[in-house]
Amino acid sequence: MHRVPTCILSNAAPPAVSNGHAVDRFVEIGSFTKVITGTALTRMAEGGLLALEDPLERWLPAIPGTGITLLHLAQHTSGLPRLPPRLPRRDPYATFDRRTAHQLLNRLDTVVTRPPGRHEEYSNLGYAFLGEALTTAAGTTYEELVTEYVLRPLAISEVTASPDPGRRLLARGRLGRVRKPWTMDGAILPAGGLWATPRAAAELVVRLLVERRLGEPAPSWQTAGPLRWHNGATRDASLFAGAMDDGRWVVIHRLGGTPEETDQAGIEVLRRS
Repeated sequence: MHRVPTCILSNAAPPAVSNGHAVDRFVEIGSFTKVITGTALTRMAEGGLLALEDPLERWLPAIPGTGITLLHLAQHTSGLPRLPPRLPRRDPYATFDRRTAHQLLNRLDTVVTRPPGRHEEYSNLGYAFLGEALTTAAGTTYEELVTEYVLRPLAISEVTASPDPGRRLLARGRLGRVRKPWTMDGAILPAGGLWATPRAAAELVVRLLVERRLGEPAPSWQTAGPLRWHNGATRDASLFAGAMDDGRWVVIHRLGGTPEETDQAGIEVLRRS
């Protein structure tokens, strides 16, 4: 049986690593990136740099009149589809650069699938546009703005779009060869392209959800009763992170297996704790 490298951090026990995982190596965190993007949005709004209800076209060359706001993008209620159109299968986001994103913005009225604000549909495309809007408003790069508005105020350093190759931890195939990760440092970066050490992901959960160091959690977090959570998955990595209202929290990262199994493992840790 193929053993899945796993790292578990929680309030209930010391860190547990198995099958070659590590708390201090950089791993893909996939859509957990959205939590950082959404937190940057709320922090920038609190600072008066933009407003949550700003129409998308205030910051980007989008077709006016769609009614899509920055908050719609953050809450997945923009009416945009889950993914950009016509992605290749092997390395799906490699060609989704800023030029391609702006081409979509120029015909946004043909991309949306429903009016904004009425239904929730999880959208990587929406977060790509949100990140692009934030960088325009801040006049800086995505990494610089999340460092300024999120990571530095939380005293967290082990989050990046381009980790040192010597500190990356990647999945291996059945013959032991390292599997090449997807290219996610282009326009899709704000939706799912960041890397972090598991301990940094845990620091984010504790400082954003338990200690509330930056105020109320961003609208990026998913909710289920007393649980706030988010997950993330790429081809070979998956993460589940969440915290209960009573302070219990968990972060699980796995290299291999299915994202559904990672989510279930996280829920089980919270249940047992």
